[in-house]
Amino acid sequence: MLTHNHHPGSQLSSATEAAAGVVTTPIRKRPRTLILVRYLAVGACNTIFGYGCFAVFTFLLTPLLSYGYVVASLFANLFSITFAFFGYKWFVFKTKGNYLKEWIRCVGVYASSMILSAAALPFVVGIIRRQPGHDRSAPYIAGAIVLVSSIAFSFFGHRHISFAESNRSPQVAP
Repeated sequence: MLTHNHHPGSQLSSATEAAAGVVTTPIRKRPRTLILVRYLAVGACNTIFGYGCFAVFTFLLTPLLSYGYVVASLFANLFSITFAFFGYKWFVFKTKGNYLKEWIRCVGVYASSMILSAAALPFVVGIIRRQPGHDRSAPYIAGAIVLVSSIAFSFFGHRHISFAESNRSPQVAP
């Protein structure tokens, strides 16, 4: 059976569609703005969760290891990426199945974002330091600029790689 999205003014009449065995189910797309708002909400929750994990792991590991905060950072990142993954999967992009494949892609998007951010930061700091009066504040301003770029990069990476359109559940009108 063929599925067809009926659009006003389409060439097939309802009778022709019925005779051809065509099922008309209008597909309602989620507004992109709503997806972005949900993405930012999950990101905000993930930031709080990730920092909480870092604080707990640092507290637990510092008495045991010289650089416990470094190991804590690695564990916190793993936990917060996984936490964000479930938020994006279930709440933002609403994909079905493919948990391991999507999680690996999600880690890849985050890793790419971190590498690009680390590479871009010295250049952005250098540009900002050329502006009078911003020598000391340049790393902070650059960090904010790179953070916004990283959020945008990650959103598109998750949307087109981690949770590609083919994995999303269809949204049908009630």
